[in-house]
Amino acid sequence: MELLQVAQRATDLPRATDFYTRLLGTGPVGRFDPPGLVFFRLGGTRLLLEAGAPSSLIYLRVDSVRAAVRRLRAEGVAVVGEPRMIFRHDDDALGTAGTAEWQAFILDSEGNTVGLASLEAPEPE
Repeated sequence: MELLQVAQRATDLPRATDFYTRLLGTGPVGRFDPPGLVFFRLGGTRLLLEAGAPSSLIYLRVDSVRAAVRRLRAEGVAVVGEPRMIFRHDDDALGTAGTAEWQAFILDSEGNTVGLASLEAPEPE
């Protein structure tokens, strides 16, 4: 079994499409209007923007949470959770052993919280 699709609330579809195009660095792969659906491809999972969808907390993998937050903040995106190291990967069960899981949170154009996550070097102790 694999995750096929995640839906995200988008009350202003053109605005949300523009936001996610900039955030993801790629445009949508499908638009159906009516009924008002926009799809992005995230690896093997589709991200659906739809007015009738509930807000979902999605986490997007980025190369560096700290660099992504600097870039997004400079573009005027609201940061609601500053970058921080969450835990260290002691083995390869959830990530590469020896790295640390970093996370931060932003608000998208529709007011949904979006998590950013990366595997980076741990902070020195």
